Amino acid sequence: MKFSLKLLLCTMIVMALGFGFSGFYFVNYVFETAMDREVGQALDDNSILRFAFETAALNVPAKYDVLQDNTIGEIASNLETGGHSARRMLRLSDEQKQVLYASSGFDAGSQCLDMTDAGTKTYRVIKLDKGYYIQAGTMVNALDRALYLETLRDVSDVFRERALGFSVYRQVTIAMLVCGTFIMHLISSWLTRPIRLLTRATKRMASGDYHYRARKVSGDELGQLTSDFNQMANALEDNIGKLEEEIQAREDFVAAFAHELKTPLTSIIGYADMLRSRKLDEEKQFMSANYIYTEGKRLETMSFRLLDIMVTRRSEVDFTVVSVESLFVYLYDMYVLNKSAKIYFNYDEGFVWAEANLIKSVLMNLLDNACKASEADGLIEVYGRIQKGGYRFEVKDHGVGIPKEEQHKITKAFYMVDKSRSRSRNGAGLGLALCAEILLLHKSRLEIESEPGKGTCMSFVLPTRPEEG
Repeated sequence: MKFSLKLLLCTMIVMALGFGFSGFYFVNYVFETAMDREVGQALDDNSILRFAFETAALNVPAKYDVLQDNTIGEIASNLETGGHSARRMLRLSDEQKQVLYASSGFDAGSQCLDMTDAGTKTYRVIKLDKGYYIQAGTMVNALDRALYLETLRDVSDVFRERALGFSVYRQVTIAMLVCGTFIMHLISSWLTRPIRLLTRATKRMASGDYHYRARKVSGDELGQLTSDFNQMANALEDNIGKLEEEIQAREDFVAAFAHELKTPLTSIIGYADMLRSRKLDEEKQFMSANYIYTEGKRLETMSFRLLDIMVTRRSEVDFTVVSVESLFVYLYDMYVLNKSAKIYFNYDEGFVWAEANLIKSVLMNLLDNACKASEADGLIEVYGRIQKGGYRFEVKDHGVGIPKEEQHKITKAFYMVDKSRSRSRNGAGLGLALCAEILLLHKSRLEIESEPGKGTCMSFVLPTRPEEG
């Protein structure tokens, strides 16, 4: 059952109970008020008739010491119609409750007399064939004779008004419930609209449409729920996008790795087969062995770089204060004496918060890439500068450069802008990927500025104090 229908049913049940109880109370209150008025009038009529009877009895000629039955009947007959446009209904009984006079149609029982004593008035509401009546009773003392006087007052109109009131109120209640049902249907539909929109959004997202968002149509708790749902959907979409990118990156990695293995393995197998199956002169033997050695070194370099990347991703790094001078001295010792390129070093003395061996690996890879991108006698510049918020390292070459559309790809594993140039220098396309992983651990990133034919500048910033990291 829909929530809007539940809300509608609950509201209508409450309305029906409310109208029912309030209607019953109101109609019954009016009825009881009218009955109280009628009871008072019935008792007053009974008292008036008792006084009139006693007065009439006193005016009877004193022929007898005790009021006779026929005289009682005459007095009662006169009282029955005297002074009223409508005929009164009364009954007189003696002390033994034997009826001495009764109006025509006075069919009520004598139970009222059982509760009547001297000086008291009693009444009860009874139902006869003709309708509802109030039966009132009292004792009359006339010429030393005790009598019981009973009167009937017709209150059928009061009961008919009550029945009519209930009937009218039922009709009004039904009409109000019908109108209320229509109005509450509109209200419940309006109140539950945000829920329907959220349901639609969840179905769209479940079907794979992660860009769909629920429309916020209210500023209440449901509106806040819609905002929270959209925030959750944004986070979910971002996470799914990252997962898809990661899956795609893994697929690309496997494809690139297989492709990179294919070339050196083909060369190794081909030249090894040539050495095995043919007799070659010394020069060709050396050339074949050299190809096998060169491609083997490429495979070795590639495997070591892959291992470095995996270790870097999974290792916990211990940061320390590292002297910038020690980093530049290390680069000088490693490259200047072994490379044909001209390398210019210039740095500001200072300290950085880092893991020394990892940062050395980053600088070595950047310098190695700069050497590969430059000509044999090309100039490579390495700078270290203190700046606001940290210490910046820059490695700049004047080599072939990188096209702008390729710059965002070069930190991916196995990606090479110029594959033939990289392979000729034992490149595997993994150096910058390793640099990116190391800098990520240091909460930094590799910044690239390059222009084809003019060179490339790669830089990154490290904190100088622990709180900056």
